[in-house]
Parts: sequence; structure tokens; C-alpha cells
Amino acid sequence: MVDRIIKRLYTFFIVLFLYAPILVLIVYSFNDSKYRGSWNGFTLKWYLELLRNFEVRQALEYTLIIAILSAIISTIIGTIAAIGIYGMPVFSKKVVLNLNYLPVLNPDIVTAVSLMTLFRFLRIELGFTTMLLSHITFCIPYVILSILPKLKQMNKHLIEAAMDLGATPLYALIKVVIPEIMPGIITGALIAFTLSIDDFVISFFNSGPSVTNLSITIFSMARTGINPAINALSTLMFISILALLLIINSRSSKSINKKRGELYEN
Repeated sequence: MVDRIIKRLYTFFIVLFLYAPILVLIVYSFNDSKYRGSWNGFTLKWYLELLRNFEVRQALEYTLIIAILSAIISTIIGTIAAIGIYGMPVFSKKVVLNLNYLPVLNPDIVTAVSLMTLFRFLRIELGFTTMLLSHITFCIPYVILSILPKLKQMNKHLIEAAMDLGATPLYALIKVVIPEIMPGIITGALIAFTLSIDDFVISFFNSGPSVTNLSITIFSMARTGINPAINALSTLMFISILALLLIINSRSSKSINKKRGELYEN
């Protein structure tokens, strides 16, 4: 009984430590004062200010466009790469996996400066395209690492059985492999989307003067003071991501319960 209480308290304090800053941010998004050190009453004016602030809205548009595109493209490339790596001989697989770990283990500043140097060498003007390519490059290794465990869990004889029944390799890939690893693909896409929204260093070094995302905008505001509209925007983004995760987990739970029901019926 005592052990159970201690474990629950321990879990509670960990969750509190992780989410206390976000809760403070949410509370102060309704603060009537522009200054974070005082509470002057409840207001929704910062949410209205968010709609009128062109700089923040433009940064949000670029952030979402780049995050969605980079998530989609890196997920497609990462899925193909993960399937290819899974089918490699043991030695080749180890070599490629170690190369895939490098961008993950490298400090972001190394990847950012390397990509910027490459774009300069290729005489590509820094802007929307370079930022998008940088985010795709940054996200691909994480997608691969999300999908490979699902490939290892998959019964490899399913593909052989499908091809023995007359399926072409492409048809077996689409109808057998992809559905089996779909949870890993969704996880990889969500990680890529989150990393793209969160990234600052790679965006800062590989964006042009005409393109900026939220992280760069907030960094530039930090010198003169953060606009409270950013608190409102952060609150909306947190609620949206939380709702998305709840929907995905709910659908996953229903799918698992459905499969269990089918197994019991059989």
C-alpha cells in the first residue's frame, strides 16, 4: 500500500514538473497585463491580438506549411528507406544504421551549418526551399527509427505468403507491409511534424530574410520582450496537439479492441 502511494506521488511530481511551465503559460495567456510578473485580471484580448498580428500569423503560416510538407515528404522517404534497410544483409544494415544515427546524435548546430555550407556551395539562395530541404533532412532519420521496430515485429512470412498466392512485390508492399507498419509510420510522421515546428537552429541558419517561422520570430522578440499574443498562440497549439493525440490514441484503442474481439469470435 505504501509503495503504491509513493509510486503515485513520484509520478505526480514528474508530471507536475513537466507540465507546470505549460500551465503557467496557459494561465498568463488570459492575463490582462502585458508583463508576466503581475496579474491584472482575466482577458481574451491577446487572442484577438493574435488575429491582428500580421508578423505572428505569417510566421505561423510558414511554420505549418513547412512542418506539414516536411512531415509528409520525410515520412515517405523514411518509410521507403526503412523497408530497404530492413531487407539488407546484416553487415550492410549495421553500416547504414550507424550512418542514420549520426544526424540524430550530432548537435543541431553541426547539421545546420553543414546544410548551410552545402547550399552556399551549390549556389542555392537561402529561403523557403532551403528551409524545407533542411527540415526534411533533419526529420528522415527519426522516421526511419520509428518504423524499423514495427518491421522487426512483423511476421516476415506474410510477404512470402502473399507472393506465393500471386501478389506482385509492389502489391504485397501496399496491401501487406504498409498496413502492418502503419502505427510506426503515423508515429514517425507525428515526430517529424513536431520536430519541424520545434526546430530553431536549423531554421535560423537555413532561412532567408523573406522567410521566418515561429521559433525565429520568438527569438527575435526575446530581445525587446515577448508579445503576449505568443502565449495565446502557444496555448492554441498545445490544445490542438493534445486533441490530435487523444483522437489518434482513441482510434488505436478501438482498432486493438476490434482485433481482439475478432480473435475471440474465431
